[in-house]
Amino acid sequence: MPATAPRSALRPLLAAAALLLAVLGVLAGATPAAAHSSLTGSEPAQGSVAASAPTTVTLGFSEQVALDEDSIKVLAPDGERVDTGEIQDLCSPGRVRYGVPLRADLPDGTYTVAWRAVSADSHPISGAFTFSVGAPSETSVVLPERQVGAGPVAAAYDAARFAAYGGLVLLVGGAGFVLLCWRGAAGRRPVQRLVVAGWSTLAAATVVLLLLRYPFTTGGGLADAFDLGGLRSVLDTRTGTALLARLLLLGVAALFVGALFGPFSRRLAAGGERAERGGSTGLAGFTGLLLGGSLTAVGLAATWAAAEHASAGRQIAVAIPVAAAHLLAVALWLGGLAALLVALRSGAPVPGAAARRFSTVATLCVLTLVATGGYQAWRQVGGWSALTGTEYGRLLLGKLALLAVLLVAAWYSRRWSRRLGAPRAEERPEDVDQELTAPAVGAASGEPDPERRAQLARQAAAVASARRRRQRDADPERAGLRRTVLVETVIAVALLAVTTLLTGTEPARTEAASRDVGGPAVPDRPVSLSVPFDTGGPDGRGTARIDLDPGRVGPNTLHVRTDVDAEEVRVAFTLPSRDVGPLSVDPEPFGEGAEARRHWTAEDVRLPLPGEWRIAVTVRTSDVDQVTETTDVRIG
Repeated sequence: MPATAPRSALRPLLAAAALLLAVLGVLAGATPAAAHSSLTGSEPAQGSVAASAPTTVTLGFSEQVALDEDSIKVLAPDGERVDTGEIQDLCSPGRVRYGVPLRADLPDGTYTVAWRAVSADSHPISGAFTFSVGAPSETSVVLPERQVGAGPVAAAYDAARFAAYGGLVLLVGGAGFVLLCWRGAAGRRPVQRLVVAGWSTLAAATVVLLLLRYPFTTGGGLADAFDLGGLRSVLDTRTGTALLARLLLLGVAALFVGALFGPFSRRLAAGGERAERGGSTGLAGFTGLLLGGSLTAVGLAATWAAAEHASAGRQIAVAIPVAAAHLLAVALWLGGLAALLVALRSGAPVPGAAARRFSTVATLCVLTLVATGGYQAWRQVGGWSALTGTEYGRLLLGKLALLAVLLVAAWYSRRWSRRLGAPRAEERPEDVDQELTAPAVGAASGEPDPERRAQLARQAAAVASARRRRQRDADPERAGLRRTVLVETVIAVALLAVTTLLTGTEPARTEAASRDVGGPAVPDRPVSLSVPFDTGGPDGRGTARIDLDPGRVGPNTLHVRTDVDAEEVRVAFTLPSRDVGPLSVDPEPFGEGAEARRHWTAEDVRLPLPGEWRIAVTVRTSDVDQVTETTDVRIG
């Protein structure tokens, strides 16, 4: 590629990045983040009718969860709580089950079970279902519309999580760029500001996460963030401990940042070129900074790995260090990229050797990401079909697509960094001296006004700055490198956003496990669907609207309405995955006259199991004209 035409080569890359960002924006906003552990079953079962009152309500989960005394509530038809509030641990090898005892002598009727928990990877889950004793009845229980992990608190919590990732990237990557690629950057103000901004962002985001953790897991409001009792309960959890440890490690990191941009930077400035090449002056304190900073960075990454996806599921002992290595590789690469960008845009030339060293570090980071990311994908996805059949899989594909575009941009940056040499245009010392001494000339000529001297000084500084920018922009290699690094940085921000979404989305393996057992229990939602039909006779083309209320396992009320007159309607339910059915239902005409030929209903339509049910509706419009159409609907 010609060195004088970097812009045209980047246009396809920018277009591809813009397209991917748009697609990912739609993908990310399609559905809210799901739970990470799932309710796999209950006793009594959702929608079941027991002959006598049970003594205990038990819930089964796909993975370990954390519960408190208010995590499982059993409410009578009048809304009164009938459980004792004592959570029983009924777990056994291979099974995660918890129960809550009920009061004795419960009357007949429909009872509501409302539950909430925190999954092993720190994400809150909740749900509700009903069961009946003796016979179903009316209930006055009104479940809250707000669920845990939703609403303004969840939005603020997710924003703080994204800010925390960004802060870690700038802190670790910026400091790593100074220590591994260009020690001279320790004296550059833009790089210093970048690293300090990363530390400040991470510290502020961690405090916000700690305050919002209680309302986030309990479904409370923003005001609950200042509940001291809730804060104390958060500190007793693994997530609270990880956040507190992160704050302590940030205190240690502040000491290293101060040493890096204080004594170490001054020592480098005093040592000059000899220090930059690694002489004894430059090495003084370098080993300690590198070792201590590395241990602090590993500790910071571990506060994520020990409290999120890696901390639940299989091979935890391997998954946690792999997740920490993955996060550190991301931080070194993307944070170093940001540091290189601000250094390139600051006006002062970046040594070609520094750009090439960063290219080597970035390559090692990419190799680490491929190895650790492949392991994490295998662990969290489990199968090829889950890549397109689950929200987690689709986000992962989007992340891989962004990563591919980022690697293309990085390849261009690597080419420019190899060509990077000395500046094409050198500034003449006499020009600089003339500009910088212009105020002094004014003063020597007898200029009496101090404001005038200050104005001349500002003008001289502006001229010098403009000259440095022209010198910088006249170098095509550095100009090309700046543009490709800018593209990389934009894509990196999107990559961090998708990573934040991934950590808040149910892993594909647990979603698949939930589906295999029928999925988590949810509040009742009536099923309503339309099925077009054509019996082939006169006035035989129409649509049947099927309503199933409450649309759950157990008893339901069925309504079938057609927009043409029919002589008979029959319905059959089949669950192919469990080889259940067909369960035939013959609804009766509802009403009188014309209405009776277009509206049929059946009570107590019982569906015994959750799953993907196939509904076959048969419509007969005359003695010889009839047709059967099918549709699928998920129950439970």
